[in-house]
Amino acid sequence: MSMQRAPRIFIVAGEASGDQLGYKLMCAIRALKPEACFVGVGGKLMSEEGLESLFPMDDIAVMGFLPVIARLPLLLKRISQTAEEIVAQKPDVLVIIDSPDFTHRVARIVRKANSNIPIVNYVSPTVWAWRPGRAKKMRPYVDHLLALLPFEPSAHEELGGPACTYVGHPLIEQFAQLRPDGEKSLEREKPRLLVLPGSRHSEVARLLPLFRETVALLVNTIGPVDVLLPAVDRLADEIQMKVRDWPVPVQVIRGEAGKWGAFRTARAALAASGTVTLELALAQVPMVAAYKVNAIEAMIARRVLRLSSVSLPNIILGEIVVPEFIQEDCTPQKLSDALVPLMQKSSVREVQLKAFKHLEEVMRLADNQSPSVKAAKIVLSFCV
Repeated sequence: MSMQRAPRIFIVAGEASGDQLGYKLMCAIRALKPEACFVGVGGKLMSEEGLESLFPMDDIAVMGFLPVIARLPLLLKRISQTAEEIVAQKPDVLVIIDSPDFTHRVARIVRKANSNIPIVNYVSPTVWAWRPGRAKKMRPYVDHLLALLPFEPSAHEELGGPACTYVGHPLIEQFAQLRPDGEKSLEREKPRLLVLPGSRHSEVARLLPLFRETVALLVNTIGPVDVLLPAVDRLADEIQMKVRDWPVPVQVIRGEAGKWGAFRTARAALAASGTVTLELALAQVPMVAAYKVNAIEAMIARRVLRLSSVSLPNIILGEIVVPEFIQEDCTPQKLSDALVPLMQKSSVREVQLKAFKHLEEVMRLADNQSPSVKAAKIVLSFCV
């Protein structure tokens, strides 16, 4: 088509994080091509930017084996409905955002029905961690992959995946919010410890009791600490109830602004291994990572995971910078012992901080380009 006609872009997002990425992508595309037209599936943010969602995104925002089974008829209906609409609309490009169990099924149907519709996948499945065969299987129906992590393009090249470009993690757009108060955190009479037990009920149930005992041991070793616990809204009340009997008062923090404020003043953090470890590293907060699952999940993980580390800063840097305590190693004593040197001036603390500065350099894009803008330019390259 000629770019004299408004680009017509079909976007499919299946959960809140995808809605955020989709919203930023839409804003960036509009800045480059104000006449662009969007259709698809999205949440509140994408709707505010002008997307009329085919159906409520909540219909497909489901996680976990049993919840998926319970909603399977509706999910299958939404997959068919979405694919049929894309084929009927014949957009200039289809952008699928994360949620691979839904979006990739849609993409395969679309590719089979009309191979002329380009398909861009925003967020790589974790083929570098488990089920590496997915990379090669994506190639027939994904024309370009937009990666959030700097090592993912080489991983897909090695595994025979689709063309892949590192467009940057959305966190690098938040450096200003993440900037720490420098060594002021070391000058506080009572050091601040961040406690981050995860964003799922199962994680909180397993890790919060361990973290309680860890804090008790830490206080016995170094003296009083202020404990700050940023919590997602849906778990905040539950967590507030569970920390009432902790050996020190716990300030449960709600909302993203409060979370970033806590990051900026923290001396160190005790965190469930996950995306939050990357947030902490970019915020220059030294940390200890912990994780524990049930015996069956642990057995499966040992069989399928291809990683020597589970924390994103370690994976990106290719070295163990953040100490990890997984399964049987995840004990209050080990966690407390690892936190002690991070709560005061020490060579251990300095090594982490130096590595985190390098991590920032690795993740930055050339010319400090915005991830959303880089992603938008690639999407628009298919509208020709």
